[in-house]
Amino acid sequence: MGFAAMSTINSLKTFADTLPEQEKRMPVLFTSHGNPMDIPLSREQRPFWNALFELGKDLRKSYDLKAALVVSAHWCTRGTFVNISPKQEQIYDYYGFPENYYKVYYHAGGSPETAHEVKKMVPSVTETADWGLDHGAWPMLMHLFPNADIPVFQLSIDYYAKPEYHYELGKQLKALREKGVLMIGSGSLIHNLKLAMQKMQTGDMTPYGWEAEYDLWIKQQINERNFANILNYENSHKLGKLAAPTPDHYVPILYSLGLTDSKDDIRFFYEDPPALPAFSERSFITG
Repeated sequence: MGFAAMSTINSLKTFADTLPEQEKRMPVLFTSHGNPMDIPLSREQRPFWNALFELGKDLRKSYDLKAALVVSAHWCTRGTFVNISPKQEQIYDYYGFPENYYKVYYHAGGSPETAHEVKKMVPSVTETADWGLDHGAWPMLMHLFPNADIPVFQLSIDYYAKPEYHYELGKQLKALREKGVLMIGSGSLIHNLKLAMQKMQTGDMTPYGWEAEYDLWIKQQINERNFANILNYENSHKLGKLAAPTPDHYVPILYSLGLTDSKDDIRFFYEDPPALPAFSERSFITG
């Protein structure tokens, strides 16, 4: 799919008029979704889960939330798809864990009307009901919105697209921020599963050491709005390819940055130093 197939900004405004505008523009999130090992843990046991819980309380208090759209690292496709199902299947897309990991439930409804708006804004996106909420979405959402009372749906990641594609697609969806839709990129700025497993399979849960350097560099690029460096992540830092050897967990940030305007503040709501090998939970909100 090329950018030429996408609607122009003027078309965006026309299509977005279907949903009523709100007085307060919705913020945008980029968040880690943790790792599967932490799914059964409580907010008291996991500071990151608690950070999401507190953020969710603030969002509910400050905004009239109509729906949430999640770009999850765990729905990778050829082309871009949007889930239009009114009922969201909970997908346990991790394997080999104890039985209790598959008895954690999050029953959220979808938002077909909002998903249809995505299709209208970007006609090259394909509608589908053949997905639900994967573990890039529901483990994070069950702490952000524990009552599962915010309709939610996912937009897939075209695994084969260039970084610029994801960033520009985020831009195309900005009008949804005016309509009460919370846009969430869910991934990890450092995610090298091969290196992580090399240590963790031996019981070693300590970082390699380079994670902190790259994590702080990413923070600096975000704070200074050096989005070009983040788009060119494979070449703009010596650790880029090591931190993100595959695009799936990295590119959700490109949607979140594409949805961000120059007037938006950026706040890191979780930025503890990397605690696991080849992994980062740095997360931020813009708005």
